[in-house]
Amino acid sequence: MQDRNKSYSLGSLADLLGLTFEGNPETLVSGLATLSSASEDQLSFYHNTLYFSDLQKTRAAAVILSPDAAADCPVPVLLSDNPYVAYAKASRLFEPDRLVETNREISTGIHSSASIDASATIGKEVSIAANVVIEAKVCIEEGCIIGANSVIGRGSSVGKDSLIYPSVTLYPDVQLGERGIIHSGVVIGSDGFGFAKDGQLQVKIAQLGGVLIGDDVEIGAGSTIDRGALEDTVIGHGVKIDNLVQIAHNVRIGENTVICGCSAVAGSSTIGKNCIIAGAVGIINHITIVDEVTVTAMSLVNKSISEKGTYSSGTGLSDTTKWKKNIVHFRQLDTLNDRVKLMERHFKNLGNPKEFDKKGDAKSE
Repeated sequence: MQDRNKSYSLGSLADLLGLTFEGNPETLVSGLATLSSASEDQLSFYHNTLYFSDLQKTRAAAVILSPDAAADCPVPVLLSDNPYVAYAKASRLFEPDRLVETNREISTGIHSSASIDASATIGKEVSIAANVVIEAKVCIEEGCIIGANSVIGRGSSVGKDSLIYPSVTLYPDVQLGERGIIHSGVVIGSDGFGFAKDGQLQVKIAQLGGVLIGDDVEIGAGSTIDRGALEDTVIGHGVKIDNLVQIAHNVRIGENTVICGCSAVAGSSTIGKNCIIAGAVGIINHITIVDEVTVTAMSLVNKSISEKGTYSSGTGLSDTTKWKKNIVHFRQLDTLNDRVKLMERHFKNLGNPKEFDKKGDAKSE
């Protein structure tokens, strides 16, 4: 959703984004769109050669692109060495005022139905919507928005200018840094999955830690982050977590790491800074991943990664008939391996006149 009531001249856009431009500085821009769908008052961007034909035919008011691509663009341009980042910054200019619950701007203040413990601290210019529950010794810093039906548990804190959408639950002892964005359905601080087996019984281990979340962290809808068993679960500054991600107890995630949808990180694992964990990745417990690692989609990380780089596991997509045949071959790998070893031993001894038994070993004379 973008606010089409917001508009900027091409010249002012260039100033706001810190870019140079080519074209009429008075050209009016009132929204964002793709190259193929943009109208004459919308801004677009080009950063992938797959869309070269769309660039050549675009009707956009202007296009953000690299200087090398400017000659192929038929409309005014904003020049950037990193067009995708420039687009990201431009998108924020057309973002509606922060919305909670309904498509209207929430004014500061506390809804009459909100339940706030007398020991809680509420900062200036805070908006607390209907049916919010704020428990004892909570601190909500200035400029925060707390959406309807959200619960902030005892002893938790929410850093200034944070946005918590409706129906978010922060259990006790969750510390959220400044400028956090927490989407609907997120649960932070629930018990980690810890049990000790006593015969046939599972004895629950009390989860005594909390959750510590840095500044500028965004957590997508439906994601869950467990509290630590003894020490805190820690999410570093600038981390971005997609929808439906599970972060288990005692996990530590380094600054500016991105974790994509449906991934799961098991207990006591550590992920370094500036990593990318793609969609539906599984990371087992007690794994350590160093800084600047990318794990591609649907991979299973079952051992630590000690060197930066890109890692993958699993099988790639193929025609179903071929895939089924390959699965059969995969099941035969152990047998094939034994046969290869047999052949290797045999060829190694070809010059030896001794007979060989079925296992490839020389018979005794």
